[in-house]
Amino acid sequence: MNMTKKMQDAFNAQIAAEMWSSNLYLQMAFWFRKEGWKGFSSWMFKQSEEERQHAMDMAQFVLRRGGEVCLTAIEAVKTSWADAKEAFVDTLAHEQNVTGLINRLADVADEEKDRASQNFIAKYIDEQVEEERNVQDILDSFAHLSSHAVAHIDSHLAQRQ
Repeated sequence: MNMTKKMQDAFNAQIAAEMWSSNLYLQMAFWFRKEGWKGFSSWMFKQSEEERQHAMDMAQFVLRRGGEVCLTAIEAVKTSWADAKEAFVDTLAHEQNVTGLINRLADVADEEKDRASQNFIAKYIDEQVEEERNVQDILDSFAHLSSHAVAHIDSHLAQRQ
């Protein structure tokens, strides 16, 4: 079954959003590394790669369904933050925005009565719950630890597999 043009366009918009997310987290990784936070940098590099993989997964799905993937220009991302906590505050806000984008993608699949897309998108809906929780847990660590303990958070994040 081929997907409708409306569904294809919605996926292409989400692919662009995933690539923007990848760039945002890559920039955060570079910034953290410049600031000397190896663990935070490592966590963000992995996050960037995960977002790029989401874009690739969605692109492959569109192609399997007979659709066309159309890459577009990606806007520049923010390049610096006041401190590590601010970067994670921005990360949570971004993940909450992505949740909204994924929900809108699911709405299009519902409107188009596209069960294959509905099924495919469901994993991303579930993943967004996990993404928001993970970032909130990091922010909770900032709230519960003294400013001198930020290095502990950094060390913990370096262990991400």
